[in-house]
Amino acid sequence: MLCRAPLLFAVTLAVSGLAMGQSKPADPQDKSADPNVLILKGPELPPSQPQMAPQLRAVDLEKRKKLEDGTRIQLIQLMDAEFVRVRKYFPLGDKSVVIDPQGRVSPSDASLFQQIQSRGAAAKVGDKVQITNVSFREKTIYLEINGGPKKKTKWYQHISMGVGGAGGGITPIDGNEAQPTGAALTLQFNKQLPEMTADDLRKLLSPVLDFTEKTASEVYVETLPPKVKEAIKNHEVLVGMNREMVIMAKERPPQRIREKDNQGKEYEEWIYGVPPQDVMFIRLAADEVIQVKTAKTGGQILVKTEKEVDVKDGVASLAALQASKSPQDVAQQPPEPQQPTQRPTLRREGESPDPSLRRTTTGAPTSRQDEPEWGTDGKQKPDGKQPAPQDAPKPPLQRLVDSQ
Repeated sequence: MLCRAPLLFAVTLAVSGLAMGQSKPADPQDKSADPNVLILKGPELPPSQPQMAPQLRAVDLEKRKKLEDGTRIQLIQLMDAEFVRVRKYFPLGDKSVVIDPQGRVSPSDASLFQQIQSRGAAAKVGDKVQITNVSFREKTIYLEINGGPKKKTKWYQHISMGVGGAGGGITPIDGNEAQPTGAALTLQFNKQLPEMTADDLRKLLSPVLDFTEKTASEVYVETLPPKVKEAIKNHEVLVGMNREMVIMAKERPPQRIREKDNQGKEYEEWIYGVPPQDVMFIRLAADEVIQVKTAKTGGQILVKTEKEVDVKDGVASLAALQASKSPQDVAQQPPEPQQPTQRPTLRREGESPDPSLRRTTTGAPTSRQDEPEWGTDGKQKPDGKQPAPQDAPKPPLQRLVDSQ
């Protein structure tokens, strides 16, 4: 019995030492660690970016009136298809990045980075993306970049069809279609959407999107001739511009009228301004400005009808007649009475008409009067023909024939 006690004590110490060795974590720096064991380390978080102060917050616009439908359409046209750079990580998935009314962005940078590691990235900080959808809701503005986070399906893929029974089948969805690669952004408001301009909306989105990139309209303006570019910059309209140029220069018209001219041709009148201020009437036929009329406050009316810009296939160039000088506004005056046109003549000024020419009752000139033949002294034959001259010399060719 006494001999077994030391043996049991030694076995107990060995078992406890083995258990402690198994519970001790392996140190990756320990050279005695098993080289066949692969230790995975999580990705290092990027250095935290300082939260950028928004250039404009949603709460700063709460006192404005409700957003009008015309402004809504204009904002969609200006923002859709624009290229911007992102200031945050955009992971793939249905969850979107949110900007609250105070201009704060959620989720945090660390959370967005972790979502990118698990689901993939739609865009990383500094990437250039395209706004592909702008939607206005009751208290939010929803934007999609690079196609959005959801897979778009065709309308016919949601139709179920069945024959001879109550059940039906659903058109199978092609699994080979490209998966969504975009993301979404939501701008929140406390109350209704307020009236805003495109520049206001860019400032509201500034914590997430960088709009310092040139917009599509700015790139288009750079391709125009200097004269047209300067006119758009000064909010002027030139005769010959298309609708897109007029909108870039004056924005969308608050009032439009469709009429027909005296010849029955349809035209559209865009009206800018309200009396007693200056009122501008821009007349468009098809997609071209054909007349610019300005009613001044003093009652003077200025009209421009000379073509100044020639737009063909979307490329603008100066009209040939106006390329060398700037067009001047012409005051509207009654047309001067037309002077009667004179018939063309070879007579010099003050020269009397030839008496040998006579006119018919219709005023058309007749042929010259028959002159008497030489040697007849003006006498006529009984049949109305003049007699042949008695001593008239024969032509040289006839004399040569007679001599032979």
